Amino acid sequence: MTESIKAVITATGSYIPGVVVRNEDFINHDFFERDGQRINRSNADIIKKFVTITDIEERRYAAPNQTASELGFLAAQDALQSSLIDAESLDYIIVAHNFGDISYGTNRSDMVPTLASRIKHKLEIQNPDCVAYDLPFGCPGWVQGLIQANYYIQAGDAKNVLIIGAETLSRIIDPHDRDSMIYADGAGAVIISALETEENVGILSHKAQTHTQNEAWFLRMEGSSKEDYDAYTDIFLKMDGRKVYEYALKNVPLVMKTALEKANLNPNDVKKVLVHQANGKMDEAILKRFFKLYDIEDAPLDVMPMSIAKLGNSSVATVPTLLDLILKTKYQGHEIIKGDVVLFTSVGAGMNINTVVYKF
Repeated sequence: MTESIKAVITATGSYIPGVVVRNEDFINHDFFERDGQRINRSNADIIKKFVTITDIEERRYAAPNQTASELGFLAAQDALQSSLIDAESLDYIIVAHNFGDISYGTNRSDMVPTLASRIKHKLEIQNPDCVAYDLPFGCPGWVQGLIQANYYIQAGDAKNVLIIGAETLSRIIDPHDRDSMIYADGAGAVIISALETEENVGILSHKAQTHTQNEAWFLRMEGSSKEDYDAYTDIFLKMDGRKVYEYALKNVPLVMKTALEKANLNPNDVKKVLVHQANGKMDEAILKRFFKLYDIEDAPLDVMPMSIAKLGNSSVATVPTLLDLILKTKYQGHEIIKGDVVLFTSVGAGMNINTVVYKF
């Protein structure tokens, strides 16, 4: 067999913020419907139903002195320290995020300079040929970064690419919207490197889609649910939860199947599915629907590790953080070993979907 260039993961890193926010911390919030009417149920009932739907028990928020680029820097630093790679040898730094840096106490985005430039600066990388840029692609941004890194490596344009997912969603949520309990902060990172090998390893295939005809505004920015709320004058992240759920169940399994078929594999070859930690019940339903496409009625739920119960939904950070925890044996009951085929898959604002098939 002739050697060819493969894009392989050579290091991972993550940063999990230290501020723990439990569900009971929302017990005194004033929650309103989208039309401005107060929700006519106790907060205890709202939280109980929330857990049933999402599986989320607690989430992590960044400390007041931290921003998304700071979290991304810490995850990148962790990845570099886990590798034998000199930061000066990085050809690209791709930073997936959606809201830039947001200072504590405001929800105004700050994106100039780019977060990638800020992180490169913090890493003290001198090499001007290390190109740093941002990738806003909704929650699938980090997975899309893998896809872009693979293209650079296959084209011979890069040997080492650092892909970071960092977000502080806690800074752009409406405290009067019950959906605010979903979101969290965090960062994860990987280094993808070029490897000449005869083995069929690394990124084997991918598939991505963008649906906008009816779906573009399922996630959007709007004013507060509480009409007279004036603590901020800006807009907040809003979601049509039911529409997102239905969209994900209809489309994500098909994208997963297409990516797997491009790699000439079947679901029995898949050892792990690292899905964006958006909603526990939704992710479980996506996995079941995926296996049902192959006429497998009993989906093996143990292939899909979940971190959402304790870490919440940190958007672009969920998949790389989960990968780092598993590879560094910090996630009890799950491991990834040489030869394992893993699906990285995500869905989010846009509406965007993507899947990468990867063999360790």
